[in-house]
Amino acid sequence: MTLPLTPDELLTTTRSVRKRLDLDRPVPMELIRETLEVALQAPTGSNLQGWHWIVVTDAELKAQIGAYYKESFDSYRNSSGYATRAAMGSEERQAATVRVGASSVYLSEVMGQVPVLVLACITASAELPNGNQAGLWGSLLPAAWSFQLAARARGLGTAWTTLHLKYEQEISELLGIPPNVRQGVLLPTAYFTGETFKPAHREPLDNVLHVDRW
Repeated sequence: MTLPLTPDELLTTTRSVRKRLDLDRPVPMELIRETLEVALQAPTGSNLQGWHWIVVTDAELKAQIGAYYKESFDSYRNSSGYATRAAMGSEERQAATVRVGASSVYLSEVMGQVPVLVLACITASAELPNGNQAGLWGSLLPAAWSFQLAARARGLGTAWTTLHLKYEQEISELLGIPPNVRQGVLLPTAYFTGETFKPAHREPLDNVLHVDRW
């Protein structure tokens, strides 16, 4: 059963869920499969459908992925590019960045305890091309977003993160992912607590809209 959300409500209230992931409630594999079936309807270049989905529920494997994620997050947190440190814009935007920072710290500490970790991957090559990669990732990331939308409609929360990619090779070896299959995004997935999601604050459209010319 899905939540009674209009398309606009679904699109504007699907948020990255971190602190509100229910770490104790198991997520049935049947529900993950149902959500992935929706994701597989996303577009791909030339309809190649080169994606692969690694669903991790084993406690030991999740703990090891969580350890890699924590190490990567700590490195990022200590860098000059850390979002909270580089927060700019309106006071409201800066406050939101601080809140996101706090929830991101929490997620880094519990990643290995989230009931389901979903890795969205795509057939590529051991070495990614130096040039334009939009076609490659454009054949995977819409499906990952569709997964998040379908999960939200089914009472599941997700968070989009790529920090694990610092240890992509190690995680691939851990999970037996072939060298020519590359990871695109990690989606921790669990039931969420509380139904209070709402559209997030965004800068005015006219600040980023360009019609005909820049």
